Amino acid sequence: MTAILAGLIIYLCIMLTVGIFTWRLNKSTLDYYLGGRKLGPWLGSFSERTSAESAWLLLGLPGAALAVGLVEVWTAVGCVAGIIFSWYVIAERLRIETEDCQAITLPEYLAVRFGEYARTIRALAMLIIIFFFTFYLAAQMNGAGKVLNVTFDIPIFWGMIIGASVIVCYTMMGGFLAVAWTDLIQGFLMITTLIVLPCIAYYELVSQGLSLSEAVSNAPGVIGSYTAGKSGWAGIAAVIGGLSWGLGYMGQPHLLTKFMAIRSAREIRIGRRIAITWAIPAFTGAIFIGLLALALHGPDFFSDREQVMPALVTELMPGWIAGILISGAIAAMMSTADSQLLVISSAIIEDFYRKTLKRDLSDRALVTFSRLITLSVGIAGILLALYSDKLIFAMVSYAWSGLGSSFGPVILMTLLWKRTTGPGVIAGMLTGTLTTIIWSSITTLDALVTSRLTSFLFAMIAIIVVSLIRTRK
Repeated sequence: MTAILAGLIIYLCIMLTVGIFTWRLNKSTLDYYLGGRKLGPWLGSFSERTSAESAWLLLGLPGAALAVGLVEVWTAVGCVAGIIFSWYVIAERLRIETEDCQAITLPEYLAVRFGEYARTIRALAMLIIIFFFTFYLAAQMNGAGKVLNVTFDIPIFWGMIIGASVIVCYTMMGGFLAVAWTDLIQGFLMITTLIVLPCIAYYELVSQGLSLSEAVSNAPGVIGSYTAGKSGWAGIAAVIGGLSWGLGYMGQPHLLTKFMAIRSAREIRIGRRIAITWAIPAFTGAIFIGLLALALHGPDFFSDREQVMPALVTELMPGWIAGILISGAIAAMMSTADSQLLVISSAIIEDFYRKTLKRDLSDRALVTFSRLITLSVGIAGILLALYSDKLIFAMVSYAWSGLGSSFGPVILMTLLWKRTTGPGVIAGMLTGTLTTIIWSSITTLDALVTSRLTSFLFAMIAIIVVSLIRTRK
């Protein structure tokens, strides 16, 4: 057994052990889906950060930087700005209001706030979550397959099965607490990978007498351009396209639940400092991984550019260190997929089964039912990943846009604008969803202005217009 494989097996066993130990801590759906609102600032902030930055951060973004170059810097800037905004503007307010409403899911919070339209809001929110999260979840499964394929030459199919099985098992057993504690471990692994690997790659570059700036500026195509080689409106659109990633943070249910689960609103102020301190070097490191791979090996370093990170790790690192850093890539995928599994499961159990259908079971039976739903959703995610030929970056972009525009403007306006109405919320969710689906499917439109921006803006306008109309009536 190689050192890399040994390290990976130990890591996966630790994840399963966490699931086993947190099994008995889940005595109600509040425990299973929100950890009983007991997360401290370190646990809450790390869980939010690692849930947000999936396989996309360690595989998709470095691959994009290798493929198109400096224009992806705007993606990193936009994401960091979005993280800061969410922690300062959304987190504390949402924590206070969801506890006041006794809501343990995002749809439930909106339904309680706008009680007359509760049934419609719950049903619509559940459908949106299931639809977009299925793509998001499939991207994580795809990431597991790619990492294990590059590292151990395991066929992508079996890599997906192995990664998904571990995620589904510990999430199904331990619920939110298992997710939070594994996220803490995964967060340290991810940030270690994103700091150590660029440093080692840069040392290798300098030792070969090469220059990163020269390699980027002399690279073929548009790699050395911050506007992807475009000028005028096209150049501005390229910059806006990257920055628009930041809008999505306000509407991701698997991140917002982490704010809801922190022990007290006061501790969010500590958590946001931890989260921002994690985010800045993480995104910087992801961009540099792609650019340093370009400088060391050229733009055609790997046929599938999203495998650049594990390829660099196995090339530059001793076996046991490589095992740790490869675990960081698996951690990125797991830390997002587990949270998404819980959000989908909670939407089906809490918002549909209990609130919409008005059915109820004992707490123990509901937790068991929740575990079965979690298992079923995991299987569905694997199937989509197996039959999808889209890149991780593309699948995450689509889901991120859909969720961010469907829920982001709604949450923002609900927390900050007292005149928001139930019909306005419904209009915002529908507009964000439909605009994402339609706009992103028309290549010409999406190239002109990204759907991440248009769908968010249109949803915001819909909320304001419909709310004002209803208020006047």
